[in-house]
Amino acid sequence: MWFRSIFLALCVVGGPAVAADLTTLRVNAFPTAKILPFLIGSSRGIFAKHGLSIDLQFTENSTTQRESLAAGTADIVHSAVDNAVAMVETAGKDVVIVMGGDSGSNEFFVQSHIRSFADVRGHTLVVDAPDTAFALQAKKILLNNGLKEGADYSVKAIGRGAQRLQAMADNREYAAAIMNPPFSVQAAKMGMKSLGRTVDLLGPYQAAGVFVMRSWARANGPLLERYLAAYVESLRWAVDPAHRLECIALLLSAKVLKLSQDEAESTYQLLLDSKIGYTRDAKLDPVGFANTLALRAEFASKPGSTAPAPDKYLDLSYYQRALAVLGR
Repeated sequence: MWFRSIFLALCVVGGPAVAADLTTLRVNAFPTAKILPFLIGSSRGIFAKHGLSIDLQFTENSTTQRESLAAGTADIVHSAVDNAVAMVETAGKDVVIVMGGDSGSNEFFVQSHIRSFADVRGHTLVVDAPDTAFALQAKKILLNNGLKEGADYSVKAIGRGAQRLQAMADNREYAAAIMNPPFSVQAAKMGMKSLGRTVDLLGPYQAAGVFVMRSWARANGPLLERYLAAYVESLRWAVDPAHRLECIALLLSAKVLKLSQDEAESTYQLLLDSKIGYTRDAKLDPVGFANTLALRAEFASKPGSTAPAPDKYLDLSYYQRALAVLGR
């Protein structure tokens, strides 16, 4: 089932007469704290200034998200870019990554009685999907600590962050999961603990990004560029510390996040963290993306496979033209 929130940012630019001039884009994303630029872009009229309204679709998990893009019920996806790679390599879909995002703000969270990675032995790791993105990060972290999937622990596909957090709250046998804001903040508040940030445990990693069907990008290039420009402009507003109070208020207003005041404040602070928070202008990190591809080659490809060249999955020309519009 889809959870959908529709933002029609008309209030700053005008009334109903303006609405007819706006192009609606169907954007699919996970309901995490990273929706903040959408809240800003809509409430402050930034999307509307670029001639856009955003139909924001919240996904249950990455499987349904990928299916939505392939079926054409979503135009643009914000998600872990490993999902785009999986669509190309596993499903044979001609998907292209058009913008980066960030490292994921991920942490390896465990139940309060787990003292070390070794203590995950005999328990269950809960994930979104078992063969993409953050699940692969978790498996690599456990492997680096001597634990092999199947032999030492099991994997359970649960879904998005809120569902993983609830599963761990309900069942202590679900020993570990990758969490990001605001769920990492809420997990700590529940007494769960972090065994480390994934970028500290594994090094640079390109987690979030934006991807589309290549055919859609070719047919809608100027529209895509306007969208990317509007998103980056909204992101710049989000990371300006002068807007802290407004950003926290917007996080609190997002009913899907269900945050308390202190959770919203802690979440926003994590979003500004120089190492795990938002990346400036959502720029793609080539080193991080190379590591993303290497991790997929290790866990999700045939034994002995090497990571393909990054250019196979990238077309950043739309992003570069969008930045030019903003004056970089």
